[in-house]
Amino acid sequence: MKKLTLQILDPKAKGLLDELVRLNFIRLEEIEEKDYNFKKLISKLRSKDKFSPSAEEIQKEVVAVRKKRYAKN
Repeated sequence: MKKLTLQILDPKAKGLLDELVRLNFIRLEEIEEKDYNFKKLISKLRSKDKFSPSAEEIQKEVVAVRKKRYAKN
């Protein structure tokens, strides 16, 4: 399965995409701009480093830091 990012230039195109969803040809997911920009930044940083952490490793670290932070409060 391939994932693509689309920019809808004409509102009529959304109707076409909705029809393709109805026919089970595609699935649409909306992502917030800030999420997209973060993923783009992470990909850029990883491309420059041989031993970069995986998304799972980053998530585990984020959870651990948040757990410590909220335990203090």
